[in-house]
Amino acid sequence: MDREIIATGAAPRAIGSYSQAVAVGSMVFLSGQIGLDPATMEMEVGIDAQLERVIGNLQTVAQASGTSLANAVRVGVFLIDLADFARVNEAMARYFPEPYPARAAVQVAALPRGALVEMDAILIRPA
Repeated sequence: MDREIIATGAAPRAIGSYSQAVAVGSMVFLSGQIGLDPATMEMEVGIDAQLERVIGNLQTVAQASGTSLANAVRVGVFLIDLADFARVNEAMARYFPEPYPARAAVQVAALPRGALVEMDAILIRPA
């Protein structure tokens, strides 16, 4: 199967050697997003603003791939502080409809650019 590289200027550009997303068949693998404003490449301030931006960035890349967060089957969440876990649940409930995707959430020592949260996702494109 061929890989399709997904890229959009409406989401933050890759800041390393990776693609914003890669599709293989009906599966779309979204790279981790942090709270960067795509227009300025500056980090949003605070966990709530970063969560909104992270999920918004994921949504933008999902749309560029021809699908949406409604078709997420797995989400990975990386937090600097697991005390923010309830905020993750609240934010996800606003953007991911039921039935919710599978999810893993872990606390990490550090994230790029001092981010407080990073999320990635695996989606299915509708046939």
